[in-house]
Amino acid sequence: MDYDVKDPKLASIGQKKVEWSAINMPVLKRIQGYFAKEKPLSGAKVACCLHVTAETANLMRTLKDGGAEVALCASNPLSTQDDVAAALAIIYEIPTFAVKGEDNKNYYKHIDSVLSIEPTVTMDDGADLISTIHKRKRELASNVLGGCEETTTGVIRLRSMDKKGDLLFPVIAINDAETKHLFDNRYGTGQSTIDGILRATNHLIAGSKFVVCGYGWCGKGTAMRAKGMGAQVIVTEVNPQKALEAIMDGFQVMPIAEAAKIGDIFVTLTGCTKVITTEEFKAMKDGAVIANSGHFDVELDLEGLQKMAKEARRLRGVVTEFSMKDGKRIFLLADGRLVNLSAAEGHPAMVMDMSFANQALCTRFLLQQEGKLENKVYKVPKTIDETVARMKLESMNVTIDTLTKEQEAYLSSWELGT
Repeated sequence: MDYDVKDPKLASIGQKKVEWSAINMPVLKRIQGYFAKEKPLSGAKVACCLHVTAETANLMRTLKDGGAEVALCASNPLSTQDDVAAALAIIYEIPTFAVKGEDNKNYYKHIDSVLSIEPTVTMDDGADLISTIHKRKRELASNVLGGCEETTTGVIRLRSMDKKGDLLFPVIAINDAETKHLFDNRYGTGQSTIDGILRATNHLIAGSKFVVCGYGWCGKGTAMRAKGMGAQVIVTEVNPQKALEAIMDGFQVMPIAEAAKIGDIFVTLTGCTKVITTEEFKAMKDGAVIANSGHFDVELDLEGLQKMAKEARRLRGVVTEFSMKDGKRIFLLADGRLVNLSAAEGHPAMVMDMSFANQALCTRFLLQQEGKLENKVYKVPKTIDETVARMKLESMNVTIDTLTKEQEAYLSSWELGT
């Protein structure tokens, strides 16, 4: 079996991490159990480009137990947990190609290694597998029944391809499932982003002016958690409805040019490019901390920051100090990569449980729908989304009401009313 990990000797340490996360992923564990009995993925070849974490490892185990041939590479050079990668390759015998800190050349070499299985299903976090197939390996597309996309940034890329008619196979936007974006994006990103900033800096959040760029679900979660820790939260937005929502939620809203002058900590969560540029860097006060929790490292103008700095040095862990000619310092976290995964451990297993349950069930759905779907981006089927929610409630020993037949009739009728 082919693989590329930092150190195979780390496998036993990684295995313990995988087992710990499995304890907190009861929904995926349940799916894994009946996948192992029914083998609904038999014959499938699933190529995965995801964050190589303990939670991801449990998804890989579920797919393999379901009968699929699986291969995994990293969707971000800094998010890989090397001990987990070793456990996947050595103990769970899943071809894994991921090394924390790998350069761009090896990143795409690993993508090519995963695609060498000639997948029937792709599973992305950022759409790099699908992008590579469409740009360089179009001959593989005829084999692919469909793909699954995990994150907002990837869905944005795929919807652009869909709109232009460029998609060569159907894709399910896992990110848009309510059991994904309402929980993973909000509570997962919110908690793990703050966790990453704290681990990197050990700063006091209380009393700080905390600037959140973007008020999508990830931004909402981060703003919520920063507020809960006592920060004065400022939101920047380009969407008027989201800006209005942020005001109604109790946050200050202003342009980034104004926020740059007063902010202490800045986090971008937009899925867009150059959200904070050299103009904002120039306006920032001495000691400003900047971080990104969007998928790609393009949200901060890092090239511009490097050019305007007199000196750059690694000060501690993942903190880089940029000293300006006027003596001002700006502190960049995790090289502008996903701070929640590069400086911390990413989302808690409890929320990834739902996201990865959607991934597993949608992989089965794609196989069941072979030849029936158009080359478009699809939402997660409502039945799958609701099944995941119900299974999660059951795992928490929570029961809810059900509609009576009279209530069902009322809700489905226009004649009944006052």
